[in-house]
Amino acid sequence: MGITKYKANSAGRRGSSVDSFSDITTKKPEKKLTVIKKKTGGRNVHGRITVRHIGGGNKRFIRLVDFKQQKYDVRAEVLSIEYDPNRNARIALVRYEDGEKSYFLAPNGLKVGATVVSSKNKVEVKVGNRSAIENIPPGVMVYNVELAPGKGGELARSAGNGIMVQSIEGDKAQLKLPSGEIRFVSIKCMASIGQVSNPDYRHISWGKAGRTRRRGIRPTVRGKAMNPVDHPHGGGEGRNPIGLKRPKTPWGKPALGVKTRKKGKKSDKHIIKRRTK
Repeated sequence: MGITKYKANSAGRRGSSVDSFSDITTKKPEKKLTVIKKKTGGRNVHGRITVRHIGGGNKRFIRLVDFKQQKYDVRAEVLSIEYDPNRNARIALVRYEDGEKSYFLAPNGLKVGATVVSSKNKVEVKVGNRSAIENIPPGVMVYNVELAPGKGGELARSAGNGIMVQSIEGDKAQLKLPSGEIRFVSIKCMASIGQVSNPDYRHISWGKAGRTRRRGIRPTVRGKAMNPVDHPHGGGEGRNPIGLKRPKTPWGKPALGVKTRKKGKKSDKHIIKRRTK
């Protein structure tokens, strides 16, 4: 993948960039592996907004991506590398030896025609192969890692992310996450070898508000620009400070830099080093 920058022919184009899509090999997805995505506008079943700044956007189809890849010891051929509107990484369409087709997260460097395999036993250390962490040597980069055996990949699924296998100690493996956190995970958890595709996504500059609206993101208004009835930061004349010791959310809870992880979680014992800010 690459980033394309255009000449500044307009104010919206100046400083903006777009995905070149040079790594995409087909435009149409596999019809049997897509379903329509219903829009919620950030509202729950009662019609109340539970997630702000969501609404509008282009029509999308959800690709049924397999995060478990539990078809073990059956080789699969990569048919295409495709764009997925619901994530910033690429997905790969594969066909197994028995004819079944499936989508999975494509690693960086995976090519059409390559063969990948998922197994609980030892596999070749090759981009796209999937195995239990106990079979992956330390120092190898992995992605789509399970937190519990059989639950499906939960860690390192975003574009360009990867987890370093640092060591294996007994029935636990020590992993270094993209955030800088170091934690233990069961060696029976499955992980895919490689780094998530589309690493240049983070360098895209959206340029104008319209492109963000087409992604389904509505405007975000500063609390300072509101009235006191709408936000704790609201009110005042001109460019005044918020008038508080520390920032607050619209509902009066501390914001910006406040730890949100629940204290006393069972998984705290598995975390060796907290993530860096």
